[in-house]
Amino acid sequence: MKRKEIGAVGEEAARKFLKKRGYKILETNFRCPLGEIDIVARHRKELVFVEVRSRTGGELGEPEESITSKKMRKLRKLADFYLKTRASKPPQSWRIDVVAVRLSPEGEVLDLKLIESAVEGEV
Repeated sequence: MKRKEIGAVGEEAARKFLKKRGYKILETNFRCPLGEIDIVARHRKELVFVEVRSRTGGELGEPEESITSKKMRKLRKLADFYLKTRASKPPQSWRIDVVAVRLSPEGEVLDLKLIESAVEGEV
């Protein structure tokens, strides 16, 4: 599988997984000058920005291990941009979750892990 295909399969699996857990998907692949937010959802009363990390095989480590401190800063900036430009009424509470998806080389979902509030801190 090519990198783009791995990402698409992982994001689709993440959306289905989140819906089963009570998340309401508001937007997918929100793009702006700063980058992209994979999934914007509502869970209970919180607005949730979701970063999906997908990998095949285990030689590069777990998918969530690919989120560096630089990527965390970028995710916080993306969330802040979204809140300032897209949220008609800023939510009282929001967070950034990560969904880590491990796939077989053929694209079958082997494991899916939700990490709530995976990215914390100020912008």
